[in-house]
Amino acid sequence: MAFPDLAERVADVRARIAAAVARGGHGQQVTIVAVTKTHGADAARAAYEAGLHDVGENKVQEALRKMAAVDVPVRWHLIGHLQRNKVKALEQFVLLHSLDSGRLADAVCAFGLERGRAVDALVELNLSGEDSKGGYTLSELLPEGERLASLAGIRVRGVMTMASFSATESQLHRVFAEAREAREELIAAGHPAEELSMGMSNDYEIAVEEGATLVRLGTILFGARDK
Repeated sequence: MAFPDLAERVADVRARIAAAVARGGHGQQVTIVAVTKTHGADAARAAYEAGLHDVGENKVQEALRKMAAVDVPVRWHLIGHLQRNKVKALEQFVLLHSLDSGRLADAVCAFGLERGRAVDALVELNLSGEDSKGGYTLSELLPEGERLASLAGIRVRGVMTMASFSATESQLHRVFAEAREAREELIAAGHPAEELSMGMSNDYEIAVEEGATLVRLGTILFGARDK
């Protein structure tokens, strides 16, 4: 059996999330997105059998291969960068976490209009200031949020961010709190922005304290990834 201790890991994570929700005081529901990148299709199947019905992939091609091999109805999330020439693949995903530029937004909108149903997406924010991370800065968010409200092919459901791996606990709280405040700006601009996708295996408890509704967990569930 693949990942024989997954059920115990999931139970431990759920308990930690519940405690973090209580500490944070936001009272939100939290969905675990099981990140299966570099693992096989058996990871997605094991996640589903352990009660995790939301699965995240970073790369479109890897995700499509797994979709073809997985026979349980998981909800697929695209959490990595999306190239504009691959927007049609969004038909296979329930949520795009990484709407990271105006050009991508225009391409996603065109696809949503073409298929007759808006694409659910999260605006990716770069709050750590790292060049290696994509996404909008806070100063770019307000004007872009207003522009996105005019794009009928996209439904902005919230924001996504990643903290620096070297961040201190206080820095993590600051980054995740800024993301929560940014979501409020999107709500004020008229978006149905209920979601906050933030927190990974190393920092998800702090993210939940600050209001995360989606946590993207891989290593803590499946162990270290293959290189």
